[in-house]
Amino acid sequence: MAQQIRACRLFTQNNLNRDFVGTRGFSVVFRREQRDQVTTTFPFFTRYLDRVLHDECNAFYLNPLQLGAGSRVDPHIDRSLRSYCKDVATPLWVSVLYIEVPTAMKGGGLVLARGKRILARIEPRADLLIEFDGDLTHSVERVDTDGLRLSLVCEQYALLPEELEMVPDYGVESRARY
Repeated sequence: MAQQIRACRLFTQNNLNRDFVGTRGFSVVFRREQRDQVTTTFPFFTRYLDRVLHDECNAFYLNPLQLGAGSRVDPHIDRSLRSYCKDVATPLWVSVLYIEVPTAMKGGGLVLARGKRILARIEPRADLLIEFDGDLTHSVERVDTDGLRLSLVCEQYALLPEELEMVPDYGVESRARY
């Protein structure tokens, strides 16, 4: 999967906000009924989506996320659908699959917090899949070694019908030039 993600023409400097320092990736936003379009366009996401999508969720924000030496993700709460629906609630779930993690990596750990209270520090390792409540503040510690850390993240929302109407059926976000 790592090779297919990196070979994708959309994979470039991240389109996410300023909290994502020195990262690469792209994003796919979709409603449940467009899942087949996602897997047709990106077949390498199929097994991941089969495993992580929750039945109670109806809108999703999916993004591969690569960090290298010096990269980090500052503390934030996911609300990536906010660009479509201004008052969107947090996702019910955030699912993260670590695809590649350098051996003996220093830094790059996922920190989960509620307010100022740290709940967990997760050391990534290849093939580790974690899920956490979408209302948790989280961050990724600065990566202090060479090598690339690649994960696949899916924010999973249960939107009200009027909120869902504001979210595209399917869309791709990338800084890549078409």
